[in-house]
Amino acid sequence: QVPLVESGGGLVQPGGSLRLSCAASGSFFRFYDMGWYRQAPGKQRDLVATITSAGSTNYADSVKGRFTISRDNAKNTVYLQMNSLKPEDTAVYYCDAKINNNPVAWGQGTQVTVSS
Repeated sequence: QVPLVESGGGLVQPGGSLRLSCAASGSFFRFYDMGWYRQAPGKQRDLVATITSAGSTNYADSVKGRFTISRDNAKNTVYLQMNSLKPEDTAVYYCDAKINNNPVAWGQGTQVTVSS
């Protein structure tokens, strides 16, 4: 399996911003499709955003216009820039990697808390 390590979470006030990072190991990162997911306590894990190996992006309706997913293949890293954060964005955020729509690896998650 390919290890993935998320970082950048923390406590932020409503309307604030955070930038999450997901770092991968190995030699094939540039071929992976990457995604960000989130899970609140007692709730199902939901897709937040995806970026393909070619750079095409998609977003959940709940985050469109506020979040931006990007990747830096030279650093084996995918990012999630989160702006205009709301309390309902509070969750553990996970990244994953896929090849031909088959999962390769999941990270352990990073906590994001949006609260006054």
